[in-house]
Amino acid sequence: MSKKVAIQGIKGSYHHGVAQAYFGADVAVDECMSFRELVNSLESHKSTDAVMAIENSIAGSIIPNYAYIDEHNLTISGEYFLPIHHCLMALEGQEISDIQEVYSHPMALLQCKEFFRSRPHIKLVEDADTADVAKRIHEKRLKGIAAVAGETAANIYDLNILAREIQTIKSNSTRFFILNTRENSGVEKKQINKASLKFLTDHKRGSLATVLNVMSDCNLNLTKIQSLPVINMPWKYSFFVDVTFKDYQNYEKAMSILKIMALELKVLGEYKNQNG
Repeated sequence: MSKKVAIQGIKGSYHHGVAQAYFGADVAVDECMSFRELVNSLESHKSTDAVMAIENSIAGSIIPNYAYIDEHNLTISGEYFLPIHHCLMALEGQEISDIQEVYSHPMALLQCKEFFRSRPHIKLVEDADTADVAKRIHEKRLKGIAAVAGETAANIYDLNILAREIQTIKSNSTRFFILNTRENSGVEKKQINKASLKFLTDHKRGSLATVLNVMSDCNLNLTKIQSLPVINMPWKYSFFVDVTFKDYQNYEKAMSILKIMALELKVLGEYKNQNG
């Protein structure tokens, strides 16, 4: 089966841009309007791989997506960091003073809150996808309505860019996971230098610190830690971590120790660190 990649959103979205950058400009995509639909696309084998946003440098982690990856036993086969350049766009002939409402994905609106704070006449409305709003404005010829999306969406859907780089922090980027339902990432062991793990510890003082010390002693660099409550176990948390390493044997040593120490240990993916 040839590659078909599930994306959250439609062509012209940031997910689409990552799919093209990672798999090639001509990659076939399955456009999904929610992350739930994206997971379904993978599990039903409608798609072979998926692109899923996991965290943003301004807005932080997309916590429900960690649960999706864990609960549906998805495998992380790679990552991609995409610089985000938000634009305000509307029909040709519209000015910012004409705009009454702006629609976009909630994460995009959150990243641009300072821009709109000084324009109180504009109502912000959350929507499913950045590019889908741009497409709707184009098809329905909506006046007084603007979208926050990437420049590619403006080009595809023939909209005029009213303002560029409207994100609050200019060096804004989003990290995406590349996912599949296969048992391993398909990355050669010699290329693997990063892993995403989930573990649970005893509810005792120092349990988490002990696990982190094992990682440090085995020369693993902890680059991310995120906790999620364990369903039906009040005040108990699972930890999702990313670690990088130069020597795969060090990683294997740490894993052999952690399997004994942790109440539960799950490898979500072993892959190549994009930044190293």
